[in-house]
Amino acid sequence: MRILILGGDGYLGWPTAMYLSNRGHEILVVDNYLRRNLCRDIDVEPLFSTPNLFERARVWKEKTGKEIQVKIGDCCDYSFLKQVFQEFLPDTLIHYAEQPSAPFSMLNHNAALLTLTNNLQTTLNVAWAVKECVPNCHIIKLGTMGEYGTPNIDIEEGWIEIEHKGRKDRFLFPRQASSLYHTTKIQDTDLLWFYVRTWNIRVTDLMQGPVYGLSTDETELDDKLATFFNYDELFGTVVNRFIVQAVCGYPLTVYGKGGQTRGYLNIKDTLACIELAVINPSKPGEMRIFNQITETFSVNELAEKIFRVGKERGHNISIKRVENPRVELEEHYYNPKYTGLKKLGLKPHYLTDDVLHGIFEKVEKYKESINEHMIFKGIKW
Repeated sequence: MRILILGGDGYLGWPTAMYLSNRGHEILVVDNYLRRNLCRDIDVEPLFSTPNLFERARVWKEKTGKEIQVKIGDCCDYSFLKQVFQEFLPDTLIHYAEQPSAPFSMLNHNAALLTLTNNLQTTLNVAWAVKECVPNCHIIKLGTMGEYGTPNIDIEEGWIEIEHKGRKDRFLFPRQASSLYHTTKIQDTDLLWFYVRTWNIRVTDLMQGPVYGLSTDETELDDKLATFFNYDELFGTVVNRFIVQAVCGYPLTVYGKGGQTRGYLNIKDTLACIELAVINPSKPGEMRIFNQITETFSVNELAEKIFRVGKERGHNISIKRVENPRVELEEHYYNPKYTGLKKLGLKPHYLTDDVLHGIFEKVEKYKESINEHMIFKGIKW
């Protein structure tokens, strides 16, 4: 297939491009380096530097003989995005091109405005470009489990049937996000659902939990093919962040009581889920939703796992409870359903001690590059 990946420079975008290229698909990645620039501007650079997309694509071709095409540009610019669609005519569009950080979206007004404008305008442009250029193109949009919040009922897989006063109907499961970023993801879902009903386009919305890990089969081919690995409070996901803290002797920062429970998955499973969505596309006029997680943990459970493995590796490690800077429930019911991707064939990589040892080993190689001042910024909302 011809697969267009928007946000192809990111933590998930670049590994996805290599993974699908390795499986014979024709890949074009688009990015404007927003995440790179934000990390530089607010002093939260990743653990190690990564080459630009053109250099990455050159190294990929040297190692595999396969080509990944690159275009640099802003997906908020509709004329640019439409031209990309007209020239490439994708069969599948993978939409990662959003500001991905909840804490960043709550940093200040400018960060909130950037998040709102970038995320919603890009999604709007994607829908219009598909409608005007390739109406049969399958849109795969990366959503987030954070859209659902933590309701006191089971979280269904995207949809819920409701009976009210003797009548029944099917609705999107109620959303109640805990950050502006997650709110924009709700609005993405609503936008695409509107255009599915109106224009008969095809959409798969993947409600993904926090991802951990930094290695895939493809990133292991060369250090220059590594993906972004943030460990700061803004762009670092909790497992990755805790492991870096353990390696450098910084206390694991557990917010409040630590009972916040979420669904997680290995970066390798993100790639497998994307591939399953690619080869099993939704139908015209269908918006299919999968909850993209493999297991659930509380923050306390994650901290205890990482504490134990870190101790085994000889690290001076401790756990420190800090006042929760976020408005969120610290103890709550959490029972999401996540069977759809397993039915399509997903074979999960679970968060075992062996997996944690592997991440520790990678991070330890870059111990001298860790900047402790980047870890905790104290962002509150």
